[in-house]
Amino acid sequence: MASLGCQVVDCVLLCVIFIVTVSHTDSKKFHYDYVTCGSVLKLLNVRSNVRLHSHDVKYGSGSGQQSVTAVSSTDDHNSYWRVQGKQGTQCVRGNPVKCGQTVRFTHVTTGRNLHSHHFTSPLSNNLEVSAFGEEGQGDDGDHWVVTCSGQYWVREDKVRIKHVVTQAYLHVTGDAYGRPIHGQKEVSGYQSPTDLNYWRAAEGVFIKPTDHVGMKNLHDEL
Repeated sequence: MASLGCQVVDCVLLCVIFIVTVSHTDSKKFHYDYVTCGSVLKLLNVRSNVRLHSHDVKYGSGSGQQSVTAVSSTDDHNSYWRVQGKQGTQCVRGNPVKCGQTVRFTHVTTGRNLHSHHFTSPLSNNLEVSAFGEEGQGDDGDHWVVTCSGQYWVREDKVRIKHVVTQAYLHVTGDAYGRPIHGQKEVSGYQSPTDLNYWRAAEGVFIKPTDHVGMKNLHDEL
């Protein structure tokens, strides 16, 4: 069972009853298979086997915003992201994220949103991916569409995460940084769908629907 470290628990601010902490390898035993609004999770790049990561280290070029990388460690608390609705809209906590839905991913430790724009990435010369905003408040560059084949984002399934403004996919090339983030992989935006931009939900705290009406509506839709 994966759990949020003590550094993260204070940031989560979630209700107690309907929280289940699991790794992606344990999900089936809980009989709830979806990524939901309000969940806090790690995103695993399927091809490279690295997790989306950020930290309070700024890019030395491009936007100068907080850098976003990918790491092989499974227990780094700086790899947790909260799933939220797009700016100005409500994403009801516990509702499954639909395929094609626009969301934000807010970095739990720093409160900045996964972000992209037309700056060039430092290593691969793709599009830069950064973390932007304060306490979850940013701009349209924080919006990403979950692209998957079914009706909802299933935790065990591979998905692509597409940036709304640039239409680029969240991508890992395999290029690695030197100091001060030695060995961490570059994360960039890439214009075409490839095996390098498949992601899957890994460890996290997944919120389940909190009322019978919500569960009934979900079953009716399914």
